[in-house]
Amino acid sequence: MEENQKNQLQIEIKPEVAQGVYSNLVAITHSSSEFVMDFIAMMPGMQKANVGTRVVMGPEHAKRLLAALSDNVRKYEQQFGEIRMPGAQPRPGSTIAPFNINNHGEA
Repeated sequence: MEENQKNQLQIEIKPEVAQGVYSNLVAITHSSSEFVMDFIAMMPGMQKANVGTRVVMGPEHAKRLLAALSDNVRKYEQQFGEIRMPGAQPRPGSTIAPFNINNHGEA
């Protein structure tokens, strides 16, 4: 077996995780040692929204996630066109509009 094949990480996904969790809101908070992301599904007409999944990671991993997500949005837009965000003004020279973040850290 080649050296590269021996050192490859093998990732498995359980069927109950593979289904995914729908989210249309994320509340993000942080401390000096971690970022906490609560993925929430807000449904029309409902007065209460529940956290479907909470992800906690260190600052370095949060920055890696930001870079990976930015890269994937760029690739998506190259393939499928600009993602339009109603009510948000794009930054000059950018096709990605900024998140509207409130004082609770929600994006």
